[in-house]
Amino acid sequence: MTINGKTQLIGLLGWPVSHSFSPAMHNAAAQAANLNWVYMALPVRPDLVETAVQGLPALGFRGVNVTIPHKQAVMPVLNKIEDGAKAIGAVNTIKIELEEGKAPFLSGFNTDWAGFLADLEQLNVQVKGRDCLVLGAGGSARAIVYGLAKAGAKRIFILSRREEQTQALIDSIASFVPENILLSAPLQQLSEVSQSCQAPLIVNTTPLGMSPNVESSIWPDNIPFPADSFVYDLVYNPQQTRLMTQAESAGCQVANGLGMLIWQGAIAFEIWTGVTPDVEVMRRALT
Repeated sequence: MTINGKTQLIGLLGWPVSHSFSPAMHNAAAQAANLNWVYMALPVRPDLVETAVQGLPALGFRGVNVTIPHKQAVMPVLNKIEDGAKAIGAVNTIKIELEEGKAPFLSGFNTDWAGFLADLEQLNVQVKGRDCLVLGAGGSARAIVYGLAKAGAKRIFILSRREEQTQALIDSIASFVPENILLSAPLQQLSEVSQSCQAPLIVNTTPLGMSPNVESSIWPDNIPFPADSFVYDLVYNPQQTRLMTQAESAGCQVANGLGMLIWQGAIAFEIWTGVTPDVEVMRRALT
């Protein structure tokens, strides 16, 4: 890839961003698509995030991804925010439209929920009409709950250690999804809730089990998995988490969150470029 005066710029805003897989994934996609686009990591201190976003059009950027801790902080600077990002309360993708003679127009999206659903579709996991258990109620859980609701889940149980956090999630999303499908319970009631579900989709949205704490799991050993559960762990480092090992030992199908990472990136890439990327090229760039 030759970088020149016609190279289009995209990147990742976060603090820190040195650990991110996104530059490798997006640059591989651009090269495979024959696009003169370059994706770069942009470490931005929290106190400078609004200034950074406002300066992107002046530097010719066509868009950025947004990661921790900036997903909420960028929202007041944007001209438009799509419904998914409004419901989830976080933007992870910004598209910058630059037209001569007009002010730059910045649109905010959240591609996490759509990336999650795209990965489930590739895995042939049915959501419509299914009971779902979401473990955790943080930022990632908001995207997962919104996606499951949009895909037609029957009931979505949200279990966390902090009841007020779960209720805040439900309150923020309730007006965007069908009525009465969001249910909360304390994590201590995991056994009772899980056994009330038939072949549920179980999603871990917490960081438990992430490297270096690979021996951790949100699922206690003394609680059986419901028959025919599908267990999806958003953690992908390590690629085989303890939760996944527990679930496989109980005869469940499992997946980690690497596919969601790839698909949310692919959706963002298409938002910026108008080109559908080769998802397998993006996947290979991460392995």
